[in-house]
Amino acid sequence: MTDVLTLKKNFYRDKENLFKNPALQKDGYKLSKAYSLLVEECIEKALGDKTFNFAVASSGSFSRRELAPFSDIDLMIIVESFEENEEEIKSIVQILWDCGIEVSHTIRDFFDIEKFLAEELNTFTQFFETRFLLGNSDIYNKWNKKVFSLIDDNAIVRLLKEYFQDIQDRYDKYGDSPKVLEPNVKMTAGGLRDLQAVEWMFILKNKIFLNKQNETTQAENFFSILEESNYTTLTECSRLRKSYKLILTVRNLLHITSKQKTDRFEFNAQIKVAKVFGYTKDNFNLFMKEYFEATTIINRFCKTMVKRFNEEISNPLPDALFIDLDADYRMKNKVISFWGEQSLTLSTILRAFYYRGFYGASFDENLRSQIIQNIEKYKNASFDELESSVFFREILRLEKNVGQTLSVMNELGVLGTFLPEFKDLEGFLQHGVYHCYTADEHTLMTIQNLEKLDKDTSHVGKLYNTLKSREILFLSLLLHDIAKPINISGHEIIGAEMASSIAQRLGYSDSEIEQVRFLVYNHLSMEQVAFRRNLNDPETLNNFTSKFNSIEDLELLYLLTYADLSAVNSAVWTSWKSDLLFELLSKSKAMLEEQKTGEELLMSSIELIPKEISKYSDEISERDVKEHIESINDITYAQQFTDEEIAKHVEEIERGEKLSVIFKELADFTSITVIVQDFPSLLSKLCGVLSINDANIHDAKIFTRKDGIVIDTFSVTDFRSGATIEPEKYGKIKSDFKKVVNGILQLNCEFKNLKSRWWRIENKFFKRTGKINISFEDHDRYTIIDIISPDRLGFLYQITDKMSELGLYIYFAKIATRGDDIVDAFYILDRNGKKVSESDKELIVSELTETITQML
Repeated sequence: MTDVLTLKKNFYRDKENLFKNPALQKDGYKLSKAYSLLVEECIEKALGDKTFNFAVASSGSFSRRELAPFSDIDLMIIVESFEENEEEIKSIVQILWDCGIEVSHTIRDFFDIEKFLAEELNTFTQFFETRFLLGNSDIYNKWNKKVFSLIDDNAIVRLLKEYFQDIQDRYDKYGDSPKVLEPNVKMTAGGLRDLQAVEWMFILKNKIFLNKQNETTQAENFFSILEESNYTTLTECSRLRKSYKLILTVRNLLHITSKQKTDRFEFNAQIKVAKVFGYTKDNFNLFMKEYFEATTIINRFCKTMVKRFNEEISNPLPDALFIDLDADYRMKNKVISFWGEQSLTLSTILRAFYYRGFYGASFDENLRSQIIQNIEKYKNASFDELESSVFFREILRLEKNVGQTLSVMNELGVLGTFLPEFKDLEGFLQHGVYHCYTADEHTLMTIQNLEKLDKDTSHVGKLYNTLKSREILFLSLLLHDIAKPINISGHEIIGAEMASSIAQRLGYSDSEIEQVRFLVYNHLSMEQVAFRRNLNDPETLNNFTSKFNSIEDLELLYLLTYADLSAVNSAVWTSWKSDLLFELLSKSKAMLEEQKTGEELLMSSIELIPKEISKYSDEISERDVKEHIESINDITYAQQFTDEEIAKHVEEIERGEKLSVIFKELADFTSITVIVQDFPSLLSKLCGVLSINDANIHDAKIFTRKDGIVIDTFSVTDFRSGATIEPEKYGKIKSDFKKVVNGILQLNCEFKNLKSRWWRIENKFFKRTGKINISFEDHDRYTIIDIISPDRLGFLYQITDKMSELGLYIYFAKIATRGDDIVDAFYILDRNGKKVSESDKELIVSELTETITQML
């Protein structure tokens, strides 16, 4: 027992010393190898004096000698007879656990090889990725021999195809881009598993083991084999070795800093890991740029090798089927090959990409490799810009595949070489905002998402498919965030000038350059107006439409805004936002076509005929409707509600109920309308009720009659699921509204219960701190307050409560969320019904900031 305790004590001590070693922390190969060898050594010490009639082998990352600090320590125990060895196997596993070596073990016999070869790819993979530790070496060697003896040519083809599909399935689950902002370092595209998958396919194809018994990692062995066999260039091997080392190092540091097994590289973890390499919270993004460069190299290699293996197992078509594209390129079965005698120039490379997009083709493995090698020559070097620009513009004019073509250009390093300004976007991230991808990846997705609208019948799809030319739109999208690496705040201003310069360099006309400049300069404006302003406010419409000289510019900006938002993340583009953008487009287009002001447009669209509204209810008269409409001094009321909804409002008011609550389920939201006599802090209390009932508020419309009756309508979803509110909850919500109006519901106490109930969810969804920005915008009738802040549970309740305390009256509110950020706009007046004075603004900012800071 003493020996076991000593082994355990020594193992924990040595392991801790490894993980705390600063030099090893910065070298993934050395730390993983040292830890793997330590575990091997301790297993041998614990079991070394015993003889077994079975083989004990390491598997998984342990066999690769790439153990991360909290990785599973996987053992495969290979037996000829399970029954004869069952008790002894239990005994050795118990000894290892007693020694502090928490192994996970599987027991395999020789029948399993044939079984899993036919049934389960992932399990079968383990069979040829093992390393002998101790026991019966004859059984281990016999096992390896049988594994390869069963893999015939047909099995190789089948297994390789299964690996191709397995890679795609993994991308679908964890992300198919090597530039996901918070990636899984193991499973996301460009992660460790990309290289491991290539290793497995290489083992299958060549029937050789990579885990040599020398003291090194499997990845390092693999790179040496690639070099020795001329499978790729020495330069590429050097890039791969360096890139894999960085990702492996990041995984080790993730485990060390979190003190647990985790592969999700979240923002807070990125800051901690970058700190180990000498970066600070202010410049950790430079470290992440290196990380994304590494994942791109690994992912690019994986794609190249998949293409190579696929070509090798495919039945080749006869050379007679080659189509000569020009003197340098030919194509067979939609695969383009280079057969020119001269080395590739940048212009020649761009011509290849033009063909790729035009034919919807791909490059063969040799052409991909040549592009990667040759493009290095043009980085920071001059090239024939005129000829290259011609082919680049031809790519933007393609009828389809523009986004995909530009994406492959970026992947192979061509886009950043041709447009040096775009190079700075590669791997650029914004910490704590709602983007899911790096700036370059997001940019290219905008074009791909637009191209997906081909034959789409939605509003945005129909407009996109009427465009005669998309070149200027695509160029504007390519450049819309070009200045973000210089300065995120105001990037649209700097970007407009950069875009003008780039467009001029590419040979565009003055009018085309101006259109690109306009679109880049205004690429945020349509979103900001649609989601943060009252679209039934004449002043808002007048200010927005004054930007445009033509309907074409308006429509292009609408398409650009859709593309920008749809490429942020899957949760950002909703039907609610789609409706708001289309409403702004429609009203602005009508004003430009008919040359109307906002006031004229809104008045012309309001045709309130009492008898048409009263027909929706037997309980109200034409006079009731007329008096109701005249009692609301806001022409936008009739814009916000249908005739049937207005009839319902009049009906509820005429019944004389102290409180009326109307629920209406829409496609993506539940609309909740509350009709009640106004009193101080009413809006805040209504928001509080919705919060304690797990309702997330997206929009609030507030109308007040001359007699003090308020009609407040909220668009809400379920906080956890994001779906509409379940009808079963309507009763509880209405009851709580009644209690808060009658003064018997203590919201502060309810919020304590809410925090207690949702603390895990709050920690998951609202995990970061960030900057608070409070600004004012002048308006003809109101003061508009914009609040941008990290989101928290009950945010709207506490903000509106503070506004009420400050004597501010809210007439309209627009609520928007961007990931874990909130962007709220409030149209307010002071307690005297006047706009907020300049002298009061400083106090308001101070008080609201303090309230938000306490929430954070």
